[in-house]
Amino acid sequence: MRVCLECEEKIVGREDKKFCSDGCRNAYNNKINKDSTNYMRNINNKLRKNYRILLELNTEGKSKTTRAKLLSKGFDFEFFTNKLHTKTGNTYHFLYDQGYMILENDFLMLVKKDI
Repeated sequence: MRVCLECEEKIVGREDKKFCSDGCRNAYNNKINKDSTNYMRNINNKLRKNYRILLELNTEGKSKTTRAKLLSKGFDFEFFTNKLHTKTGNTYHFLYDQGYMILENDFLMLVKKDI
């Protein structure tokens, strides 16, 4: 006799079935993936917040702002999706298609990458 991996009720149906219902399958998988899912969710939330901030401040596709302005909106400089190093030696940090380059005197150049 086969039993559900989540609730241990008797399983009726296909021979390879592991759960008695979709609800039990979801509950079981949510328990298994809880730690990694929470960690990923927290990082994705930080990336999303940073992206929204850049999008709000960079409506023209290229603009300037200050580090203080980004920080006041909750921007976290530790989280970005990739870096771009140009031939001229500049480094851009990107959050998907929105990016920034650190300039002198705590200014930043905000840019949008053409996709």
